[in-house]
Amino acid sequence: MSEKKEMTTREESMPERSMDIPTIATLVDIYENDEEILLHADMPGVKKDAININIDNGKLEITGIRKLQTTGATGWEEFGDVEFQRVFSIPQTIEIGKVNAELKEGVLKLHLPKAEAAKPRTIEIRSA
Repeated sequence: MSEKKEMTTREESMPERSMDIPTIATLVDIYENDEEILLHADMPGVKKDAININIDNGKLEITGIRKLQTTGATGWEEFGDVEFQRVFSIPQTIEIGKVNAELKEGVLKLHLPKAEAAKPRTIEIRSA
């Protein structure tokens, strides 16, 4: 076997090396009213384009990665790169096409509107 081919084979079999980012559960507050479910997720330092929101088959998954740009030698580090993640079961009555999100001051606000069929209604009682 030639030396070049052996080197290529060795490189292909080497495990990929990447620095793992710790994953933590983002803190969440959930509010519900007649119109919607409102979810507030704490994601400090996460940029809008680093957040992923996925709704599929009754499951809501929120992920966001905070990457810090630093310069100089690290003397002490407690506040580094991190991935925020949370998964919830949501009712099938959410109108997925109308879901919207906003990010302000490190808090993701996710509005999950309820379908008309899921909204409470008052039943009028008629006299017989």
